[in-house]
Amino acid sequence: MIKKLATFLTALLVLNTANIAKEGMWLPLLLKSLNESDMQTMGLKLTAEDIYNVNNSSLKDAIISFGGFCTGEIISNQGLILTNHHCGYGQIQYHSSVKNDYLTDGYWAKDFSEELPNAGLTATFIVRMEEVTDQVMDSVGVELTDEERERQIKKNIKRIGEEATEGTIYEAVIKPFFYGNQYFMYVTKTYKDVRLVGAPPSSIGKFGGDEDNWMWPRHTGDFSMFRIYAGADNEPAEYSEENVPYKAPRALKVSTKGVAKGDFTMVYGFPGRTQQYLTSYAVNQIKNIENPAMIDIRRTILDIMDRNMRQSDEVRIKYSAKYARVSNYWKKWIGENRGLDRLDAIEVKMEKEKTFQIAAMKSDNEAYELALPELKKLYEQLEDLALARDYFIEIAYRGLDIVSIARTFRADITDLSAGKEFDQAHIDGLRNRVKRFYKDYDRNLDKELFTKLMHKYGTEAPKKFMPDVVENVNGKYKGHYPAFTDMVYGKTIFDNKEEVLELLENYNKGAAKKLLKDPAYQVSESLWSNYLNNISPEYNRINDDIDKWSKIYVKGMQELLPGTYYPDANSTLRLAYGQVDTYEPRDAVKYDYFTTATGILEKYDPANKDFVLPADMIELINNKDFGGYAENDELHVCFISSNHTTGGNSGSPVLNANGELIGLNFDRNWEGTMSDIMYDPDQCRNIAVDARYILWVVDKYAGATRLIDEMELSHQSSKKIFPE
Repeated sequence: MIKKLATFLTALLVLNTANIAKEGMWLPLLLKSLNESDMQTMGLKLTAEDIYNVNNSSLKDAIISFGGFCTGEIISNQGLILTNHHCGYGQIQYHSSVKNDYLTDGYWAKDFSEELPNAGLTATFIVRMEEVTDQVMDSVGVELTDEERERQIKKNIKRIGEEATEGTIYEAVIKPFFYGNQYFMYVTKTYKDVRLVGAPPSSIGKFGGDEDNWMWPRHTGDFSMFRIYAGADNEPAEYSEENVPYKAPRALKVSTKGVAKGDFTMVYGFPGRTQQYLTSYAVNQIKNIENPAMIDIRRTILDIMDRNMRQSDEVRIKYSAKYARVSNYWKKWIGENRGLDRLDAIEVKMEKEKTFQIAAMKSDNEAYELALPELKKLYEQLEDLALARDYFIEIAYRGLDIVSIARTFRADITDLSAGKEFDQAHIDGLRNRVKRFYKDYDRNLDKELFTKLMHKYGTEAPKKFMPDVVENVNGKYKGHYPAFTDMVYGKTIFDNKEEVLELLENYNKGAAKKLLKDPAYQVSESLWSNYLNNISPEYNRINDDIDKWSKIYVKGMQELLPGTYYPDANSTLRLAYGQVDTYEPRDAVKYDYFTTATGILEKYDPANKDFVLPADMIELINNKDFGGYAENDELHVCFISSNHTTGGNSGSPVLNANGELIGLNFDRNWEGTMSDIMYDPDQCRNIAVDARYILWVVDKYAGATRLIDEMELSHQSSKKIFPE
């Protein structure tokens, strides 16, 4: 099957050697047939089997999906995980308080007993992957309707996954590639006891903050450390004090040799989502309609959060993680639009579509000929729905905390009204969720957000998809949103933790009646009902049709326009490769490939929260107390390379030609943020923390030498810390 698939893909991928080195997120399973030779020509010292192997230990066994939203890697045989500071930020923030402010001061467990548990945090390994297209498409004939085909595909996927994992502790996920032209199965093992081991203070882990986010040059020590714990049999187990550190069969060596321009690099991880094969109609909708609206909404949220956080340390701690989440893609979308403009992305897509259409008309394939006209019509139908959905997601779903907590109780109301009594475990679960929610809630900030965001929703979202609550404000309150907000927050229980907990003490029919009359619940119900009934069904129907025609379009491109085709990212394990490289973002500006601790002091500004530094760190740098981690008397901090990355690659290891960890991927350059849609090898760079800077912070700054002792360091010492 692998040989058959490799032959098929080789026929499709008439690869341009000049671009393959920098573009693409490749399937580890197919490296041997598609990439190994090119990688070795560029400098790789390993074989494809050293990177991915089912029967023997390989690099894949040290790579994890961290929580399902980032990547992490094992760097000791005691299950020590390295990932980004921003990936672990929610856990660091959860364990923080005004008394124990780990965000500001950092946290370093002195021994195993001080490593902090994190409910719900997981570490997932890939056991194996395989191509299952034939099995998925079994009995999916052309005589079936679209609905019947989709039903049969889902049935087949369920059966294949169950057969692959029956009698094991494994799970299986099967995902489509190239819009469903191919399917691959990933068999996984997930550990559920993952504990916080160490994190630098935010002045290191977030140095540069929002001002430097998505930018180069960077001086950010964006890393944190966790550990997997397992049962006595080394298998996954729920959290228990009896669990022990996971005995890792494979851990990455950490290199102290450093990097030079032109060095071969690999990024191994779980990239989230790219959309390289979108049409010009889709790119136009994203760039000119959706991105501007979402950027504007998030700017409003950030302004309110920032002002309140500056006025109170308590609020700052509560909202630090939320602010970071909102800010991240706000800035990304701005850079993405600029990059798409610079590349003339829409025009480039249109020219390729003209070429495709000419080829399709000559192909005698009616489906190929119809694909682009059908996609054009569908995107025209989708425009207002997509914008209405964006307003709902950004405001109701993500932006308004009081709407989110009220929504928590919706599923129970019908049962309570019918007289159902919930068991104590259910009520305790709700109580814990409520306590966790209000730990990071501030009524005044939330109320200000409610006024501004509801006004934006009511005055800017597409009129034909407005929720009933807007009609109420326009009628009873004559469009005066501050008055409406005062009413909601004056009568709701959801702005007060104690009132919500009191409701759970008598969780019965009376509670249901109270909830149904609560104005915050009514707002939540109006927003959600409008979305679920008036927006989501038609939005999903049109997108299903878009996927159907995109599948045909991509297959047609592969057949009629030979070129470089690699599958879009979809949160599955991938390898990107390239080299350490400089770039020139604009006229008369050229960026070097690395930064040093000297630049940290140059950026230091005690009056700017994004550029403050711990006093003892300043002293270490001024004294050039770099231990054995310096190069030419300078401590390197970050570097860039040409690996194709996206969200989900945060925390991915950057590996050298020998498969050793030389850096920790944490960002892209702003000029390259359009790479999810269109890649530019001259501008797109991934940004990594230099492994030597990580070791220096852990060793010299934090004094956490026990963690250094766990690792196997390459190029610094011949000492063998652990046996093979």
